[in-house]
Amino acid sequence: MAALTPTAAPAPGGTPSRARDGKAVRVRARRRPRVWRGAVLAFAGLYFLVPLLSSFVFTVHTPGQGFSFAAYTGILSAEGFTRSLLLSLGLAAATIALALLLAVPALIAVRLGAPRLRPLVEIVCMLPLVVPPIALVTGVTTVLRWGPDHLSRTPLYQTFLAVQNESFPVVLVLAYTVLALPFVYRSLDAGLRAVDVPTLVEAARNCGASRPYVILRVILPNLRSSLAGASFLTLALVLGEYTIASLLGFQPFAVWIVSVSGAQARMSVAVSLLSLLITWALLLLLSRAGTRAASATPAPPASSGSATSPASGKE
Repeated sequence: MAALTPTAAPAPGGTPSRARDGKAVRVRARRRPRVWRGAVLAFAGLYFLVPLLSSFVFTVHTPGQGFSFAAYTGILSAEGFTRSLLLSLGLAAATIALALLLAVPALIAVRLGAPRLRPLVEIVCMLPLVVPPIALVTGVTTVLRWGPDHLSRTPLYQTFLAVQNESFPVVLVLAYTVLALPFVYRSLDAGLRAVDVPTLVEAARNCGASRPYVILRVILPNLRSSLAGASFLTLALVLGEYTIASLLGFQPFAVWIVSVSGAQARMSVAVSLLSLLITWALLLLLSRAGTRAASATPAPPASSGSATSPASGKE
């Protein structure tokens, strides 16, 4: 007779002990990434919050005098604050418009008509990351000095003077557009890669839509998040840029903060914190606008053929 081998008795509740141990191991394995994720997020939060809190304490606490918010109450009445801030915001708006006007049609044209030129366009747009800003501003200064001397008897002389107007220096818009091209390109390229642009364009053209209508009403609505990201990166770049504006002799917001820091250190730090809050607020507005626009885009109606079941076509 064959020997009877004893079978493992099931655990109470009808679940074997091995299955219960395996489930516990999986639960612990899921908890470990969560713990590490929380630790990394906590470390990153401390890394960003501790300098901000230290700066805030520096602006409101004076040793031997206690706490005072004079550094914040005197910002609006400080000389040059409003003018420099409005100038930076105007330069940012013009830079965003010019960068998008240059990048969006070029990338769409490359995506649709000449995909082999994409590496060349990428190299051209990435060059500002290789060229230092000090070298860029040196070249701009050389051109601005050379132009009036050699073009004084031509209509271009007035153009050289107009782009250097202190109330709104167009030369800064041109320089900032060059600096923003890498960020605008990366954001738009990621958006175009996520959308099947040739199929959308072909479908719209088959329906009789013109090319401007296709770009404005078909492609751009699918790039809202990418456009918002490119706009925010350009805005942050313009608000924090110092080298080019300082060497060219203009005084936007970043240059004004540095000029104030020599006489009023606490106010300069307070203004820096205020500019950071303004940038965050504008980021939230841009992201909220992109989210609302994306959610407001109506879904394409289902075709009548897809609504019928396969069985309905059988006789």
